[in-house]
Amino acid sequence: MARSTHTVSNQPPPLVGYDVFSADRALTEAVERHLDPGLRDEALSALSGLGQSAGSAQVQEWGAQANEFPPRLRTHDRQGRRLDEVDFHPAWHRVLGKGVAAGLTAAWTRPGGHVRRAAGFLVWTQVEAGNGCPLSMTHAAVPALRTDPALAAAWEPLLTSTIYDRELRPAHRKAGVLFGMGMTEKQGGSDVRANATMAVPLAEDGAYELTGHKWFCSAPMSDGFLVLAQAPDGLTCFLVPRVLEDGTRNTFLIQRLKEKLGNRSNASAEVEFDGTWARRVGEEGRGVRTIIEMVAATRLDCVLGSAGLMRQAVAQAVHHCAYREAFGGKLIDKPLMRNVLADLALESEAATTLALRLAAAYDDGGEEERAFLRIAVPAAKYWVTKRCAPVTVEAAECLGGNGYVEESGMPRLVRESPLNSVWEGAGNVQALDVLRALRREPLALNACLKEIGQARGADHRLDGAIKNLLTELADLEGVEGRARRLTERLALVLQGTLLVRYAPPQVADAFCASRLGGDGGAAFGTLPHTLDLAALVERARPVS
Repeated sequence: MARSTHTVSNQPPPLVGYDVFSADRALTEAVERHLDPGLRDEALSALSGLGQSAGSAQVQEWGAQANEFPPRLRTHDRQGRRLDEVDFHPAWHRVLGKGVAAGLTAAWTRPGGHVRRAAGFLVWTQVEAGNGCPLSMTHAAVPALRTDPALAAAWEPLLTSTIYDRELRPAHRKAGVLFGMGMTEKQGGSDVRANATMAVPLAEDGAYELTGHKWFCSAPMSDGFLVLAQAPDGLTCFLVPRVLEDGTRNTFLIQRLKEKLGNRSNASAEVEFDGTWARRVGEEGRGVRTIIEMVAATRLDCVLGSAGLMRQAVAQAVHHCAYREAFGGKLIDKPLMRNVLADLALESEAATTLALRLAAAYDDGGEEERAFLRIAVPAAKYWVTKRCAPVTVEAAECLGGNGYVEESGMPRLVRESPLNSVWEGAGNVQALDVLRALRREPLALNACLKEIGQARGADHRLDGAIKNLLTELADLEGVEGRARRLTERLALVLQGTLLVRYAPPQVADAFCASRLGGDGGAAFGTLPHTLDLAALVERARPVS
């Protein structure tokens, strides 16, 4: 009989069996802050239930399986007929189904719906980020379809349903549907006005025939897609159903699935249209204006998704260091490691706080809040998504070699971390969108300045950053070359403003010192040693 050469010791237990929502103090406080008192108890209870599910061993295993067994394309059946179907592992359907059942596509139908959904989306991203794609696009399709009351009446109840129906059938025979989006093409990418897909009107009012391709089409097994194509009067938005009303399959030719760095559970496809039936959404020639609200909503989900990834990375790092001992004590008690963890926790909390503030602006829906979103969403999308990759990499390093091993879950977070910075317009697109709003929409700038002004005088470092931002804004001559610099400063000032107003003093002090006052380095773990770093780390511990 083989002898045991060692016993396993000093290995932290898995982070399972906890409430992902209730253990996140920054998130729970944001929900309480932004929801009306009459909505809080029910919302907090529902989000806690989702958090317990997200933290369970079973659901975490589903998330791992959905990525271990990626989707598989079937272009033809055994007789050579076109199928154009994608097979997913059962775990994908279980995770996606729970997300739909939790109301992650139903923000538009209930009071406080955007804050509730944002918190749920941030929680559920920590289980498995790939299913966030169809959840996000289904949620975001609603405002685009509302430009056509008839389409909205037919589709919105299905889009906001809490029933997940995976079968491809006509929409009127389903209890719930999912949507995808197809905007970019090979020759244009983010420059969608260069799209070459053609739309030819048919005899039926509002119906067209599409011919062309889409270079990126995520969630190709969705029930409908919003796409852009060139109609006689210019670039126009269209709804492409996967299955027509009579039950026949629409022409939707899936050429291949992308081999991606991360997001492996989610199918991203190249598709071709060849006589594909489509219904116009909005007026001809106004495709970008029609679909822009969908894009804005998915951009906010990029912020939320990155905030969720950062939170999970930080939770794993803090959990590991709370148990792991080295050099005579717990890692979490070592001054240098404490600095690293505090710095990571600070970045995570700033992202969460800003993301939930944006969701609250959607719930408000007033003119001033809509104007605020016009600048704040691209600024947040630019900055928060870019911070995700360095946070996840540093958090993985906190686990040492264990963090480089697939079983830890950290490599999946690292692979996922750059995605939201690329999708829905990469960094330059976001920065230029901020400039466009500054130049064309004075109400947007006024709304942002009003938000920022609510914290003036509360911290001298924040006041200095506001002054520098105003100096940048005063001179927009030749600003394109410094658009990233301006957008970064705007995002940091917005985060600082919110933390000074709402976060514990230790959090606000650390943020203003390191992010606005210049008392921090380029790497994590360079916070001033005089700060209350232990309080920041304790606040970030995933204990519910």
